Amino acid sequence: MLKLEFIRLLLDAGLLVLIWMVQLVVYPSFYYYQKENLLRWHQLYTQRISYVVLPLMLGQIIVAGLQVWEQYTWVTILSFGIVFSLWAMTFLVFVPLHNKIANDTYDANSLQQLVEKNWWRTALWTLVFLLSLQAQLF
Repeated sequence: MLKLEFIRLLLDAGLLVLIWMVQLVVYPSFYYYQKENLLRWHQLYTQRISYVVLPLMLGQIIVAGLQVWEQYTWVTILSFGIVFSLWAMTFLVFVPLHNKIANDTYDANSLQQLVEKNWWRTALWTLVFLLSLQAQLF
C-alpha cells in the first residue's frame, strides 16, 4: 500500500513540473500569437490543461488535508496553508485573467500579469514540493 507521504510527493512533483512548464513556456508564448490565433489556442489550451491540472490539484488538497488530520504538525499545517493559498490564487487571480483572454477583453498588460503573477504560484508550488520531499526523506 502506498504511503500518504509518497502519494503527496507524486502529486506535488506533477504540479511542480507543470507550473514550471507553464511559467517558462506556455504563458510567455501567448505574447507571440496574433489575437485571433491566441483566442483559438487559449480555448484548446485551457480545456486540455484542465484534464491534467484539476486531478492533480484536487488530489493535492485532499491529501494535504488528510495529512493535517493524521499528523497535526507545523509542516503539515504550513503545507496545507500553502496549497489552500494556491487554490485561492488560481481561482481569484488566474481564472479571471484567463477569462479576459477567453472573452477577448485582454490587452498586453493582462498577458504580462499572467506571467508576472504566476511567479508567485511557481515559487509556492516549488516550496510545497520541497516540503514533501523533506517529509519523504526524513
